[in-house]
Amino acid sequence: MKFTLVLPALKHTALLGVGLALLSACAVAPQRPASPAPVQTSTYAKANWNALPAVADTDLQAGFAAWRSACPRLKTEANWAPTCAAAAKVATTPAAIRQFLQANLDVYALRAGGNRADGLITGYYEPIYAGSLTRTAKAAVRVYGVPEDMVSVQLDSLYPELKGKRLRGRVEGRVLKPYDDAARIAANGVKAPVLAWLTSPMDLQFLQVQGSGRVQLADGRQLRIAYADQNGHPYRPIGRWLVEQGELKQADVSMAAIRAWADAHPTRVPELLASNPSYVFFTRGPDSDEGPRGSLNVPLTAGYSVAVDRNVVPLGSLLWLSTTRPDGTALVRPVAAQDTGGAITGEVRADLFWGTGDAAGELAGHMKQKGTIWMLWPKGVALPKAPVAAN
Repeated sequence: MKFTLVLPALKHTALLGVGLALLSACAVAPQRPASPAPVQTSTYAKANWNALPAVADTDLQAGFAAWRSACPRLKTEANWAPTCAAAAKVATTPAAIRQFLQANLDVYALRAGGNRADGLITGYYEPIYAGSLTRTAKAAVRVYGVPEDMVSVQLDSLYPELKGKRLRGRVEGRVLKPYDDAARIAANGVKAPVLAWLTSPMDLQFLQVQGSGRVQLADGRQLRIAYADQNGHPYRPIGRWLVEQGELKQADVSMAAIRAWADAHPTRVPELLASNPSYVFFTRGPDSDEGPRGSLNVPLTAGYSVAVDRNVVPLGSLLWLSTTRPDGTALVRPVAAQDTGGAITGEVRADLFWGTGDAAGELAGHMKQKGTIWMLWPKGVALPKAPVAAN
């Protein structure tokens, strides 16, 4: 099937550019000194092992185990296959782990624009929400699977610089048009299987933000659901809309504060949810006690798996994280880059997975900390081609 991708017309812009060029050629502009070129910052700044903050032995062991758990998945990755093969033989003692890391990996401090070392560290978790496999008087909010009429187009086959980018749409005639945004889906539904029914639209919104979760059924069973696809629209935090509306202060934004506002303003919940055009579709997950699977398709480890910007940090990488918990106590440990998220963008940026249930949700919902990240990269392997940050 041949698709026609509709793009905005450019010819009027081009003519305007020609006209401006002709006008500027007729005018005599005063001579001004050229503006200095922006100072560029390397995303990866080489560092020594002694630059890393100290970690407890238990955190070292847990972080290393979380990273090594993905090695069966990384055995075909040229960057990590040799290191993973060597890691399989490493004893679990702190001394053996430290010796292995220093012998096989180099340390690079991640840097953002302006050579900034600190960035934003947030948290996420696997929620458990009450629901049903069939619609009931209480459970009337659909959890959709992937729509049968949604088409996904990989763009990097034509444009290598768009690696990892996909276009989602619906074919109408011979034209591929953008898929419906969240507001239209909420109003009209989609042609997709309904995996479960939840009791609150806010539960569905937070489930989409977290990317996976469990539905608590009346008979005691839990249905695990996981991220499958997304409608192609950009993610916009609903907390930002509340700040822009003057309903919350920036410093007060949290999952608990957003839910409290929604409970107090039920008639405005559709307006709140429509501010985020992104919509996530799910699939049934395996019935097991392991953590949810992230973008790397390995079970996440509570406290030691993070979501990252894969344009900066390749999935499967081992990171050294220095930040604080919501109560201000120090949190320093190695963590494994095993997931991604629509809101996780930037050089010094990570989303720490806290686990399953309400206690993990309490930590994740208040996690909005400054932090520093070092990437541990295999020796002799070329660094990723990350975008160069500028002041």
